[in-house]
Amino acid sequence: MIDQDVIDRSNAVAEAALRADYAALGEHLDRRGIDIDAIKDKVAAYGVAIPSWGVGTGGTRFARFPGNGEPRHVFDKLDDCGVIHRLTGATPSVSLHIPWDDAAPAELNAKAEETGLRFDAMNSNTFQDSGQPLSYKYGSLSHTDPAVRQQAVEHNLYCIELGRKIGSKALTVWVGDGSNFPGQTNMTRQFDRYLGAAQDIYAGLPEDWRLFTEHKMFEPAFYSTVVQDWGTNYLIAKELGARAFCLVDLGHHAPNVNIEMIVARLIRFGKLGGFHFNDSKYGDDDLDTGSIDPYRLFLVFNELVQAEGAPDFDPAHMLDQSHNVTDPIESLMSSAMEVQRAYAQALLVDRAALEGFQKENDALMATTTLKRAFRTDVEPILAMARLEKRAAVDPVGAFRASGYRARVSEERPAAAGGGGGIV
Repeated sequence: MIDQDVIDRSNAVAEAALRADYAALGEHLDRRGIDIDAIKDKVAAYGVAIPSWGVGTGGTRFARFPGNGEPRHVFDKLDDCGVIHRLTGATPSVSLHIPWDDAAPAELNAKAEETGLRFDAMNSNTFQDSGQPLSYKYGSLSHTDPAVRQQAVEHNLYCIELGRKIGSKALTVWVGDGSNFPGQTNMTRQFDRYLGAAQDIYAGLPEDWRLFTEHKMFEPAFYSTVVQDWGTNYLIAKELGARAFCLVDLGHHAPNVNIEMIVARLIRFGKLGGFHFNDSKYGDDDLDTGSIDPYRLFLVFNELVQAEGAPDFDPAHMLDQSHNVTDPIESLMSSAMEVQRAYAQALLVDRAALEGFQKENDALMATTTLKRAFRTDVEPILAMARLEKRAAVDPVGAFRASGYRARVSEERPAAAGGGGGIV
């Protein structure tokens, strides 16, 4: 997919400057009592999952403008995801979406081995019609028709069975169920129907699996949404059982919502299942991670690092983005590195000092302690971790030098444009 010689040549140009920068940062951190190699080793061990659908060009409700060399099927997607991991060393797993990525388990496993990947959480799709007998226009797990609910349950059980055969250990369920007009639905009975269907899915979960339910404030239902916020999501996880958890998508909240506090609450009550990392300006924009508010991303990781080592604390980390005007591979590489950056910065927080300032109610010094970590340029740590993995010091530069996009554009027919849709 990507010739190692391309990576090595790119790294040779950058290595001397990187080692100098790494040594200088190491001296600076040493004065702060921080071992740069220990931070680098933790960053190198960290990985974020790639969404299979993220390597295709996205769009809006109004239009989609296809890019060159778009993947035709799940195996092309896995090739692209393999390139991302090869260049960054930070994305060892892929999250599949069914039925978009449905294929024979043996073929999926063979392709994963070829590309050096493994499979993360499975994602079910009952928010659009994909040739199934009954329509999800008026909902799926909360539909008034029990036959539609049963169809949606069976689809989720199929996702579990497929995932079990390819090594996945989790199912993520997001539904677009809700209403567009006041009075369209009885909100209490609608929620009860959702819970009943979710319980049927939970009953089919293998003992070593987790179920992630995902909340979203609005869209596609614009008046009310069945799983609209973290409180409702928490109630669902409590109602279902010990292996049910809440998934937090950074774009699924109203502007100015304190997402890091939501993360802290879910950690406190043992119900944080994981993340879909992206960014937003106005709503569920699915922008590149860290492109709008990198400080918020850092504050989320500050909560995560603080909770490291707690019993049964193992949140799943995945990107979930829509790339409308950039090369999806380049955006996903950049986003994976931004997530690593936030993690590295959070590892630099002087926690003893922070706790002391908090106890003393010294607001200024407490926030200054966080900002000191955030303002530290950790790029040499990230790049050195990549260099030692023989990934690319400059992943985007190496990708462009490789000619990969031009090659796959010759192999993959151009996709038709015009239609709307996020993915």
